[in-house]
Amino acid sequence: MEGSAPGEVRMSQAIQPAHSNPRGELSAGQLLKWIDATACLAAEKHAGVSCVTASVDDIQFEETARVGQVITIKAKVTRAFSTSMEISIKVTVQDMFTGIEKLVSVAFSTFVTKPVGTEKIHLKPITLLTEQDHVEHNLASERRKVRLQHEDTFKNLMKENGKFDDPICDEEEGTVSTRDTSVQSIELVLPPHANHHGNTFGGQIMAWMETVATISASRLCRVHPLLKSVDMFKFRGPSTVGDRLVFNATVNNTFQTCVEVGVRVEAFDCKEWSEGRGRHINSAFLIYNAVDDKEEMVTFPRIKPVSEDDFRRYHGAIARKRIRLSRKYVVSHKEEVPLCEHWNIDNQVSLSKGNVEALKKMAAKSGWEVTSAMEKTKMYILEEDDILSVWVEKHVERPAHLVYHLLSDFTKRPLWDPHYIGSCRCVDRVSEDDQIYYITCPVVNDDKPKDLVVLVSRRRPVKDGNTYTVAVKSVILPSVPPSPQYVRSEITCAGFLIHAIDNSSCTVSYFNQISASIFPYFAGNLGGWSKSIEETAASCIQFIENATDDGLISLF
Repeated sequence: MEGSAPGEVRMSQAIQPAHSNPRGELSAGQLLKWIDATACLAAEKHAGVSCVTASVDDIQFEETARVGQVITIKAKVTRAFSTSMEISIKVTVQDMFTGIEKLVSVAFSTFVTKPVGTEKIHLKPITLLTEQDHVEHNLASERRKVRLQHEDTFKNLMKENGKFDDPICDEEEGTVSTRDTSVQSIELVLPPHANHHGNTFGGQIMAWMETVATISASRLCRVHPLLKSVDMFKFRGPSTVGDRLVFNATVNNTFQTCVEVGVRVEAFDCKEWSEGRGRHINSAFLIYNAVDDKEEMVTFPRIKPVSEDDFRRYHGAIARKRIRLSRKYVVSHKEEVPLCEHWNIDNQVSLSKGNVEALKKMAAKSGWEVTSAMEKTKMYILEEDDILSVWVEKHVERPAHLVYHLLSDFTKRPLWDPHYIGSCRCVDRVSEDDQIYYITCPVVNDDKPKDLVVLVSRRRPVKDGNTYTVAVKSVILPSVPPSPQYVRSEITCAGFLIHAIDNSSCTVSYFNQISASIFPYFAGNLGGWSKSIEETAASCIQFIENATDDGLISLF
C-alpha cells in the first residue's frame, strides 16, 4: 500500500448513506467538510501551532462519488510564506469492487496561524524533496499573485461590464426572476459544529452554504442540481458556539448549462440577534450543472434581475466567470498532449482541407458569450468541457479582398501582432493557397520563448459567397525540428474569417481554440488584468486601415 509523502496528511472515508444526496452520491457539503479538516491538519503539521482557514481557491469537481465507494483526501503544504501557507489538496475516489481510482478534485486553500497572545508566528520554509515539490512551490507564488490581485481585477471587470447594454429584455420569454430563486435558512451553532479552537468549523459553514445554494439552484431547473465548482472566497470573520447564522442564497446568473448561486452568511450573538445587527462573515459563489432523467445536460433559463442589487450580482457573475477561466492555467498547470500531425506529400490535401473545415466548424458553434466590447471590437469566449475558444470580432474600413491578402501573408504579422514579434518566415510554399511558417514568440512569465510551425491555408469565397478564410494549425515538419532554445508550442485551430459588408468595409473574425502552451498569452486578458487581445485587435485594425495603396497593390 502506498505510504504518505513527508509532510502529507491523508484522510480516507467510506461513503455511507448518511453522507449522500438524493441521487445516492456523496454530498458536496460533506466533502467540503472533509477537505477543510484535512487541509487544516496539514497546515498544523507544518506550523506546529493551531491554524485557521483564511481562503479557499476555486474547487472544481471532476467526478462524483457514490455510497459504498472510498474517498481519499491528501493534503500538504506547497509553500510557506511569512505568516500564511498554501495547502494543496487532492481528492480521489476508489470503487472497492473494481479497484478503479478516479480524480474527484484538486484544490488549494490558504491557512494562517492562530496567534498566541499578540505575537505573530513566522513560518519555517518547507523542505523540497522532489521535482514536483519544486514545481508546486514555484506555482504557489503565481497562485498567490492571483489571490492578491483578485479584488482589484474584479472591480476593473465590474466597471467594464457596466458599459455593456443589459442583455435581458422585458419582452424575452422564458426568463425567471431572481426573486423566485431566493432562499433563506438559519442555523444555531452548537458544540458539535465547533472546531478544536472553539470557533465554528469552516468546513461546516461551507456545508451549510452548499445546502442552501443547492435549494436555490433547484428552483430554477426543477431537478437535483450537481455542484460543479466553488468560486474562490475568503473567510471574513469568525463565529462561535451560540451564534445564529443566517444564510441568504440567490441565483446570480445562468450560462446555458451552468448557473451561479451567491450565498451570504451573517452571524448574530444574542444581543445582535435582538437588535437585528449581524456580522457579515462569509460570501461564496457556487456553480451548478444539472442533468435530466436521460443523464443529458439541462439548459437553464435566463435569469431576470429585478433590483439594482440583482443587476450588480448579475454582472458580477460574468466577471467571476472570466476570472475562473484564466485561473485554470495557474491552478491546474496541465501538461499538453501534442495533437499536431506530420506534414508530408501524402497528406497535404487532407490536412489543408481539414484545416479550413475545422475553423469554419468552430465559427459555426453556438454558445459564444460576449466578454468585452469596444468601439470597433468585441470579444467572445466559448467553453466546452476542458476546451476554451476565443473569438475576436473587428470592424475594418477596407475592402474584404484587400484585408484577406494582408492577413494571409504571415510575414507581415509581426508588424501588428506583439505575440509574433520574434520572427515569422515562410519555410515551405506548398502552393498559392497553402504555406508553412516558422514563428518565434516573445517570453511570457519568465519562461523560455516559444516557437511554432504552422500551416496557413487560405481560401477565397466560393461562387456567390462573400467570406474569405485564413485557417491556421500546427504541423510537424522534419526540416524544422524543435530547438533547445525554445519551447515548441501548438496551435490546435485558429484563423480569420473575413466577411464583406460592402465594397469598402468588412468584418474580421479571429478565432483560436486555446491550447495549454499558448494559454499564458491569453490568461491575463481572460482574467481581466490585461487588455492584450483588445490592444492587438486595435493594432491590427490600424495596420490594415493605414496600409498604403502601393503596399496593397504589391500583394497581387
